[in-house]
Amino acid sequence: MTIIVTGGAGFIGSNFIFYMLDRHPEDRIVCVDKLTYAGNLSTLESVMDNPNFRFVKADICDRRAIYDLFEEEHPDMVVNFAAESHVDRSIENPEVFLQTNILGTQVMLDACRKYGIQRYHQVSTDEVYGDLPLDRPDLFFTEETPIHTSSPYSSSKAGADLLVLAYHRTYDLPVTVSRCSNNYGPYHFPEKLIPLMIANALNDKPLPVYGEGLNVRDWLYVEDHCKAIDLIIRNGRVGEVYNIGGHNEMRNIDIVRLICQKLGKPESLITYVTDRKGHDMRYAIDPTKIHNELGWLPETKFADGIDKIIDWYLTHRDWWENIINGEYQHYYERMYGAR
Repeated sequence: MTIIVTGGAGFIGSNFIFYMLDRHPEDRIVCVDKLTYAGNLSTLESVMDNPNFRFVKADICDRRAIYDLFEEEHPDMVVNFAAESHVDRSIENPEVFLQTNILGTQVMLDACRKYGIQRYHQVSTDEVYGDLPLDRPDLFFTEETPIHTSSPYSSSKAGADLLVLAYHRTYDLPVTVSRCSNNYGPYHFPEKLIPLMIANALNDKPLPVYGEGLNVRDWLYVEDHCKAIDLIIRNGRVGEVYNIGGHNEMRNIDIVRLICQKLGKPESLITYVTDRKGHDMRYAIDPTKIHNELGWLPETKFADGIDKIIDWYLTHRDWWENIINGEYQHYYERMYGAR
């Protein structure tokens, strides 16, 4: 089976590629990535020589490039990770989020219509549901929770989800959608909360925390997410949405304090900054549907996962220090510029 993975040089996409090549060595994985700021080709260095892996530098908004790729590869499945994904960046520049997250998704859907596909899977986010009140810990996001977005980022992802489901209803395209909670794990771009705090703490830099740090997120270890997507694309029901996450809620400030404790750094590094505009207070997923239908539950407890990611950052300083220095952006040119 040939699977196109868009956004495969990013955080979750690259972890998914590693997972699939390890668990399904009979499958061929074609990674499509534009290599924008969060796409890091060096992340994929360990699989570049795998005969079942191919990397293609392309923009999912480039219809000709995507159609040419489909004509070459005749994929059986598409898993679309490609997205602009940082809320803060979406507040500064909403337009690029609409272009990539909605129009890029349309190009991929049209290619699947034109050339045929066994399954198109859209990787989305629990942020499309908005947020939950802090004083109602009994409330959780289910697949029936109405969409109620708070940022340009979540609005663009919700728009893409609706488009995917509309292509199923209108054109009978075999699609599935997953909405995950906050991921963490290896190769996490260091502008996000956990890797940023680890990197800054290791360098004795201030640890910026929005507002009072009381925002609650439901943390999902990235390998657990990859397992869930693998189950959905093989066994999930066509036309369905599946929530992925659950049972690992933590306040932002408690995570930052825990990182300080584990790295032996003083909490005096914590610096409270002006809160993000429209900052959602709490996310929490009910994974009952994916558990009942596909047998999935998150396996990694946050206490174990945070130890894993701290160890990973300590042993892979070259990877994230190159990102902080901006050097990784030149990696592609060094690798392919003369070819």
